[in-house]
Amino acid sequence: MEYEVISQAKEKMTKTVSVLSRDLATLRAGRATPQALDRIMVDYYGTPTPINQVGNISAPEPRLLVIAPWDPSMITAIEKAIQKSDLGINPANDGKLIRLIFPEPTQERRRELVKIVKKKGEEAKIATRSIRRDANERLKKQKKESIITEDDLKDFENLVQEATDENIREIDRIVAEKEKEIMEV
Repeated sequence: MEYEVISQAKEKMTKTVSVLSRDLATLRAGRATPQALDRIMVDYYGTPTPINQVGNISAPEPRLLVIAPWDPSMITAIEKAIQKSDLGINPANDGKLIRLIFPEPTQERRRELVKIVKKKGEEAKIATRSIRRDANERLKKQKKESIITEDDLKDFENLVQEATDENIREIDRIVAEKEKEIMEV
């Protein structure tokens, strides 16, 4: 039962890291990637639908995304969704495809992106520490209920702390990698 607490904490921490990775993948930094559009929802016949479910998104060049809608009548809805988004890019369409040309980010924009990356990294660390606190509280409760001994409690708290440290190192690595990617010219 006590190992359950630790494995659940580790699982939650792993999910925190994968959510951070997914969030950072949507930040565009120099290269145009289809993940940059993941947060955009298109009005698909009255239903908000992720843009990647209404067409094929490809990146034929480093600064270009091409969206090929499966339903050609969706072109205007897709264009409107992109214009409403925080991408800051004007879509161009030829009646069949939508092209998104990503400009080279300015130095100021790169610094803004780095701040966003650091903020998301800090949020992930806070979530990790919260998971650690919850796990430790559950372990202390088990100690109070005499399910585990005082020695077990210390050992398990150390295991939770090791998992926390490992997770925070991974978050730092991911943030540093994304920062480097953003600042490369």
